[in-house]
Amino acid sequence: MEVYLDNNSTTPMDEEVRAIYHEHEKFYGNVNSIYQKGIKTRKLLIDAYDVMYPAIGAKDEDDIIITSSTTEGNNTVIKTFLYNFLHGSEKKHITTTVAEHSSIKAPCAFVKKFGMEVTYLYTNENGRIDTQELEDSIREDTALISVLFASNESGAIQPIKEIGETAKKYGIPFHCDGAQAISKAKVNVADLGVDYFTFSAHKFHGPKGVGGLYVRNGAPFVPLIHGGNQMGGKRGGSINTAGIVAMAKAMELANKNLEKMFYEVSKLRDKLEQEILKIPDTRSYVDKKYRLPNTVIASFRGIEGEAMLWELNQVGIYAATGSSCSSERLKGSEVLEALGEDPEIAHTGIIFSLSRFTTEKEIDYVIERLPRIVRKLRDISMTYAKVKSG
Repeated sequence: MEVYLDNNSTTPMDEEVRAIYHEHEKFYGNVNSIYQKGIKTRKLLIDAYDVMYPAIGAKDEDDIIITSSTTEGNNTVIKTFLYNFLHGSEKKHITTTVAEHSSIKAPCAFVKKFGMEVTYLYTNENGRIDTQELEDSIREDTALISVLFASNESGAIQPIKEIGETAKKYGIPFHCDGAQAISKAKVNVADLGVDYFTFSAHKFHGPKGVGGLYVRNGAPFVPLIHGGNQMGGKRGGSINTAGIVAMAKAMELANKNLEKMFYEVSKLRDKLEQEILKIPDTRSYVDKKYRLPNTVIASFRGIEGEAMLWELNQVGIYAATGSSCSSERLKGSEVLEALGEDPEIAHTGIIFSLSRFTTEKEIDYVIERLPRIVRKLRDISMTYAKVKSG
């Protein structure tokens, strides 16, 4: 049996979405042309937008700019404020968190090279920032607040609506990396109070290589990719018609299946977590009321995360350790350390992230195999031998 539990990293494409994707690969006409093939293609894009706007609660006057990924959208937002700073704006400060994905941390490090400043807010034992600390971090020259919706590692959900209220109070643009939101939470950008919201289709059973950047009407915006008049001149490059249509369908299906995620998938998540915690010297993190309904992050004392992944892989179980975008690194999980865990234990963190396609039979298989793997690895672990002898 094979059990895929790395859905916070990337998801399998829904078969209904896959069929639509392949069906629309034949629509290759230039959307800016007046010939028939172009007109048909343009109609498909309009129909896709008619699905996506209400799917996330966007208004007609707002923009959803098609990107290649959340990473591109995140870079676009942050470098918008670098552009403004380099062209005379006195706003040079960004407030973000230690829990962010590398696609926020890397561009934040980049803009610092040009004189901008970044404050990284720490998280509590539930992986959430303190909104009062956020407010205290705000300065007269704060240009942007950027906080992820939820962590791909811990599943911790941030108090986005409260952050949005704080941002509005001080008149500061607010960006939310929503890569982990769609399909796992009800998303309404107006209700959340965000000015920017970024997402990728492959996180919610759509195709890779296509995503979106929501921009509230009137929010500062500078294109990252210059070119032709695609996206109204806001993002150059030929339009990925099949990807956009498939992403719209994936968003529609994600919203239709939210109840299943909240009730059925969360029950499977809880069943897995309960059995993990029956294994001695294990621990899970983040209170369930603050966590994505599909995610368990657990540590196994005395077992390196990479060794655990290898053994799980040998029996067809696919999970993650550390950041899902850098699973080959040997550094302990920064997110677990931010939750207050010792660096030694942070090396042992394993992320199990389910999807609406995960079955109880698959979870039972993991529950049956996992204790054997833990025993095997602890029998050869010098670290765990020291723990037992101590």
